[in-house]
Parts: sequence; C-alpha cells; structure tokens
Amino acid sequence: MTRVDFYILSHTEPSARDRYACRLVQKAWELGHRVYLHMDEEAHARQLDELLWTFDQGSFIPHRFLREPASCEEPVILGCGEQAPPDTEVLINLGTEVPPFFSQFERVAELVGGDQAHRELGRERYRFYRERGYPLHDHRI
Repeated sequence: MTRVDFYILSHTEPSARDRYACRLVQKAWELGHRVYLHMDEEAHARQLDELLWTFDQGSFIPHRFLREPASCEEPVILGCGEQAPPDTEVLINLGTEVPPFFSQFERVAELVGGDQAHRELGRERYRFYRERGYPLHDHRI
C-alpha cells in the first residue's frame, strides 16, 4: 500500500514549497529513486524546472518534462494533469488535489505551505487518504 507523508511547512512565502520539493527530490534521487513531480499548471512546472537547476549551487538533478521525449533515463520527471510516467516510485504532489494515479507509487509526498489556503487544501487531501485507509505520516518543517 502507498505510504503518504505530509510535509507541513511553517513558511508562508510561495517559494517555500518549491524549495522544499527540490530538497526532497534531491534526497530521493540520491537514494536511487525515480521521482515524479506533479503540479496543476505548466507555468508552475517551468518555474520548478528552473529551480531544480539553481536551488543548490553544487547539485545537479537530471530531469525532464513528461511530455518531452526521454534523452536518457532521467530519474526526475515534471508534469501536470497527465498520467504519471511508469516505473517511478515517488510522487511529490504540488497540486491542489490528490492525483487520480497516486496509488501506483510506493510513496507520496504531500507538501503543505504555511498559509491558510494551503493548509485547508492540505487538510482536504489528508482526509481523502485517511478515509481510504492509507498509512499517513506528518512532518513539521
């Protein structure tokens, strides 16, 4: 059964979720996992693409967009609205709702921002998983 981790951030600035998502991606990749970053909008995916190149001076995280052809086996894929790529183990959800394909992953990371709107959306996603019996873990960041 899919394990679901909620990362509840104290920071309210909009970029805090994206920066923390990059840290999670880096950790998962370093552990040898394939990761899918899911967002609601293409513009957000483009912003995260830039951030993956710049968030840490010494890091390099090979990634691509889901709609782009694979040039090699990139371990990190960004997308929005589509079905998730096959053979990925970790879903990092930056969308407002639970993606319908979440259960194909071993782990799901839900990032909840510190502002009231993100908290309420996070509570809705938490209820969704809880009502379906998924193991939930929360981390206060």
